[in-house]
Amino acid sequence: MTVDYFVMAAYLLGIIGVGWWGKRRAASKSDFLVAGRRLGPLMYTGTMAAVVLGGASTIGGVRLGYTYGISGAAMVFAIGLGLLALSVFFSARIARLKVYTVAEMLSLRYGDTAAVISGVVMWIYTLMLVVTSTIAYASVFDVLFDVPRWVAVVIGGSIVVGYSALGGMWSITLTDMVQFVVKSLGVLVLLLPIAVVKAGGFGAMADELPHGYFSLTSIGGQTILTFVLIYTFGMLIGQDIWQRVFTARSDRVASWGGTVAGVYCLVYALAGAVIGMATKSLYPNLAAADDAFATIVRHALPTGVRGLVLAAALSAMMSTASGALIASATVANNDIWARLRKRTVTGSKDDEIGSNRLAIVVLGIAAMGMACALGDVIEALTVAYNLLVGGLLVPILGGLVWKRGNLPGAMASMIAGGTTVVVLMVTDGLLANEPIYYGLLAGLVAYVAVSLATKPTEESVVQAWHRRLAGEPAPAAAELSVA
Repeated sequence: MTVDYFVMAAYLLGIIGVGWWGKRRAASKSDFLVAGRRLGPLMYTGTMAAVVLGGASTIGGVRLGYTYGISGAAMVFAIGLGLLALSVFFSARIARLKVYTVAEMLSLRYGDTAAVISGVVMWIYTLMLVVTSTIAYASVFDVLFDVPRWVAVVIGGSIVVGYSALGGMWSITLTDMVQFVVKSLGVLVLLLPIAVVKAGGFGAMADELPHGYFSLTSIGGQTILTFVLIYTFGMLIGQDIWQRVFTARSDRVASWGGTVAGVYCLVYALAGAVIGMATKSLYPNLAAADDAFATIVRHALPTGVRGLVLAAALSAMMSTASGALIASATVANNDIWARLRKRTVTGSKDDEIGSNRLAIVVLGIAAMGMACALGDVIEALTVAYNLLVGGLLVPILGGLVWKRGNLPGAMASMIAGGTTVVVLMVTDGLLANEPIYYGLLAGLVAYVAVSLATKPTEESVVQAWHRRLAGEPAPAAAELSVA
């Protein structure tokens, strides 16, 4: 394992170096939070694919393949479909808004009151994403290196927080590109074919695996529907995803680059499920399905290659963790903290960058603490997406497609959908299907009914909204005061 340790250490040091280099490019708030809105097709595609395919997609995707067979690809497939839908139908309009957060979009569409509640929900969601990615790479360290969970969390978390705080989105974008290449090489080019060959090929796997492992629906139709509602819709409205859309230098880059990234996600989904199936064929009696990825890497790969694939796994987890971390910090600092202090969003560039840096460090430490206390990647991710989709999907998409939607309707939808989701997760269980079903229904009914029963949005707000959707410049900074 000495060579593998060396490969992984070299990779992690390289990531830190790339993050430090990115610090030189973070000269303004726009640079720090959205990479100056200057990413071209190649970098945009790589960083978008990197942020959506993290620990849950890698460790969790292999786990589902190990447990259910090829239908275990459904979760990551739903993520890919969501990214495709976002890129084809919404990303161009989102990019033209020239904002920093989803809450700013809601403020433009409905008025400023919508921003704080939506900001709190989005902050919880993004923080939970950081936690899930941290849990994922800690599980790899647990199995392979036999170190305590807290040690794995502190080592990996410190690296992620370090390069994220150094250069913000520029550092994250540059490291994401490295991680995208390493992840593609490690998982798709190396681990996938080696695992299938070790298992004797698909014919031998078909003989060894339980009945139904080659069925596309063995995981259950209701589970697939739930994945679509949670992850496909979640891709449409997550701050971590939108913040990457904001980095595109044009709406065309956002649309086409995101489409390519979405197709990549579909391929990655199938790869994860097949790797899980090969692991089930070789090691059918693992104590925990979450150990499937680390087990196949440890026992099936030769020295050196094993280190590269482990680096690939860490790439997936760290890219999602860093993207979610800067999203959480952006929301906390710009949508919640600044508004609660009744500050304007203006200030010196050093103050703006410094406050966002501090938010990254504080939230990164909080996420590490939560990761030490929690243990289930899929469970934690489901909680995050239930809150996001149940509380915010209807007012966000409603604001983009329905002219009659207004602030009272949006507020009612957030409260009704979010409350329903929380209550049902407590009563029916965190992994139950009912919270998202009834949460979405409650949010939709509240949005439509209250919007129709109250006055339409003020004409001045509507006109300003349409100007921004058309790509007209944002108002001067002095006008963006927080009520």
